[in-house]
Amino acid sequence: MIVALLNQKGGVGKTTLALHLAGHWARQGKRVTLIDADPQGSALDWSEQRARRRYDRLFGVIGLARDTLHREAPELARHADHVVIDGPPRVAALLRSALLAADAVLVPAQPSPFDGWASAEMLALIAEARIFRPALTARFVLNRCAAGTIIARDTTQSLADHDPPALASRISQRVIFADAARSGQLVFEQNGRGAAAREIAAFAAETERLAP
Repeated sequence: MIVALLNQKGGVGKTTLALHLAGHWARQGKRVTLIDADPQGSALDWSEQRARRRYDRLFGVIGLARDTLHREAPELARHADHVVIDGPPRVAALLRSALLAADAVLVPAQPSPFDGWASAEMLALIAEARIFRPALTARFVLNRCAAGTIIARDTTQSLADHDPPALASRISQRVIFADAARSGQLVFEQNGRGAAAREIAAFAAETERLAP
């Protein structure tokens, strides 16, 4: 399956989710490739940080920030169980290419009306891609949810009949995610039984059920 994490709005946690999704599947013994399609190269930076610290390699990270992604990703998928695309913000040509490559697209968003409004252009691109890929599956994924608030629950309920709906699993705002990014690790390597690791496991399991 090719899964793309896309949103034209920056700062919604696409790279963090993409890395943890790939890492969780790799930990389960799946062959996983992550495509860094963001010209900023944050996933590549994380991979280099991991190599410098001599941590075990979990999955391959390939830089592919070009609009031929829809032709190259399926070839990479032939040699992997899953391909995860970490998409770019504000680059429409790359976003369109990633959408045409993907079997499923996840739109990370914080549980805020402002993030919902900012996703409107992304939803228009998904609708455009479905002209060529009618079976394209799309879901919102609520990320960086503040602990102890009801806004994430209310946002999930409001999206229940939306197209796309939100995944049931949600990712909370936790310091451990920032610590993992700085160290070249993933949260399950820092605390495999912690709440963050459990949230990622639920997120990965629900995402895998989107496979065509």
